[in-house]
Amino acid sequence: MEIDRALEWLQTTPIAITVAENDVLFPWIESVHVLAIVLVVGTISIVDLRLLGIASLDISARRLMRDVIPYTWAAFAAAAITGSLMFSSDATHYAHNRLFQIKLVMLALAGLNMAAFHLFGERDIERWDAPGATPPMAAKAAATISLLAWITVVSLGRGTGFTMH
Repeated sequence: MEIDRALEWLQTTPIAITVAENDVLFPWIESVHVLAIVLVVGTISIVDLRLLGIASLDISARRLMRDVIPYTWAAFAAAAITGSLMFSSDATHYAHNRLFQIKLVMLALAGLNMAAFHLFGERDIERWDAPGATPPMAAKAAATISLLAWITVVSLGRGTGFTMH
């Protein structure tokens, strides 16, 4: 199959071999990946809890997003880079791991949910975005989906790590 050949090629690249064969490098990359994911999920949770009306009620959602989202994107970039490095070290096994596959689907769902919220949910943000105001049901639904998706991504990521050996 074409995909399997591409995966085999990927894991035989010099950087993938270095990551796979170095006893110190992979754990360091994995540690940075975990820290980046913590920052991603933590910053997203801050916004989601505000949208749910549970926390940070003394600040507008728009301001909170403006302050927090740059950290989310920076951490997501670090997580994507480190995750790609780990993936490349054993691409054929990761690609065929059911938990990893579901994790990628959940990442896509989280991304689509975020895109839908930013495209549609923020259209009338001026109407409901005052400190102490209650966001509309659509914003709360997006926040709930986001929290559940990210909890699932983290769980599946841990599960993937335990099923790879």
